[in-house]
Amino acid sequence: MARRPADRKVYAHAKLRRLRREHGMNQVDMARALGISTSYANQLEQSQRPLTASVLLGIAEVFGVDAEFFSEAAEDRLATDLRTALADEACGEPLPAAEEVAEAARDHPEVARALVALHRRYRDTVEQAAALGSPGQSDGLLPAAEPHDEVRDFFYAHHNHFEPLDTEAERIAGVLDLRPGRAADPLTALLAERHGVRVIEAAPGRSGDARRFMPETGLLFLSPWLSDGRRAFQLATQLALLEHGPLLDQLTCGGPGLASPESPALARIGLANYFAGALLMPYDAFHAAAEEVRYDIELLSARFGVGFETVCHRLSTLQRTGRRGVPFSFLRVDRAGNISKRQSATDFHFSRLGGTCPLWTVYEAFSAPGRILTQVAEMPDGKRYFWVARVVIRGGHGHHAPRAEFAVALGCELRHAHRLVYAEGVALDDPRASTPIGLGCRICERRDCAQRARPPAGGRLALDPNRRTYVPYPVESAGS
Repeated sequence: MARRPADRKVYAHAKLRRLRREHGMNQVDMARALGISTSYANQLEQSQRPLTASVLLGIAEVFGVDAEFFSEAAEDRLATDLRTALADEACGEPLPAAEEVAEAARDHPEVARALVALHRRYRDTVEQAAALGSPGQSDGLLPAAEPHDEVRDFFYAHHNHFEPLDTEAERIAGVLDLRPGRAADPLTALLAERHGVRVIEAAPGRSGDARRFMPETGLLFLSPWLSDGRRAFQLATQLALLEHGPLLDQLTCGGPGLASPESPALARIGLANYFAGALLMPYDAFHAAAEEVRYDIELLSARFGVGFETVCHRLSTLQRTGRRGVPFSFLRVDRAGNISKRQSATDFHFSRLGGTCPLWTVYEAFSAPGRILTQVAEMPDGKRYFWVARVVIRGGHGHHAPRAEFAVALGCELRHAHRLVYAEGVALDDPRASTPIGLGCRICERRDCAQRARPPAGGRLALDPNRRTYVPYPVESAGS
């Protein structure tokens, strides 16, 4: 049985060694700065002894990092990425044990990241070659990674929190004295006064865009179907793009993984949306309200005058040092399993290859529109998460208007679930209340899952025609 996250001791692994070298110290210098012996410092770097509370405080003072720096979240994400890459290229060979992959990601993170990056470039090349379809025409092409995936990784690397944007948005919200549900008019006036922008209601049916700006004329067209909250959100996004361009550029310049030419521009839009959410839901006020109502999404939606999905997204950003909220993972998915949004402040890792798990409650939400569903989900490594999911519908203004239907979900580690109103009446400590899920059949190690669609890469499973599922090969036939 895997040790639960709450029971784990904190080890420095390679992070302390890298932190020391970045500050130009040797082990003797670091030991003196922390007030410990050189042998103890060496044992910490080699993960032979865990970090104590006093040492963590010393590290925070000397190197300017908090305890979250040594969180295993990044290592878990990297280990899953590495295992995914190895599974994709297993070619029938058995995969290394999950413990070996985790050890490689922990002790040699730079090597693991390089292998993952090489695998992604390989996949991009294969996919582009398949799309071209004509042999000989792809010579010399070095395709860039998918820009949207790079931007998602960029937000993922920052744990979906950008303190400079939160601080500036909170300042402006105070200056404008924005009121929930009544922010559109002050923002319209501000855009006109500072930037000469004139807001126009677009003609119905002309475009599906919620917002369309024409810089040459200063006209900002907004969809006539926007609610007051969504209208204010689009105005705040445009304000961020016009007034805080240098800050957006600073945050995206040299951002991790933004290699494609299109990625920085997409990241700027994502950051502008982040700013808009922070402006309509200022950090301190929103954090206090969330704690007060125990993260009741519908109550927060009513209090701040924004939609269900917008509140979910904002809840996933509450990671300000000294005033953290519940560390959530957030995603939006359609019926076909396409994930169009994924952000995370925790260590839950979204699968890149092979789809996601049909046992995940986010998919069950489509069969219960309008209801909020909950689930205690257990991953193959024993970690358990608490999930909240609901369907949201876009469009549909008129009988012939197209509608877009998504399921949005928030998840946190089970140790945080007691802080949520949705966990009332749920047997959080009962293992029988957990639903075993995985990251997709390609890399999931569960052998007895009735929903398994294919054997794991490099695995040894046979199709049982009677049970209509994959089962382990008999021991006596393992060598055949």
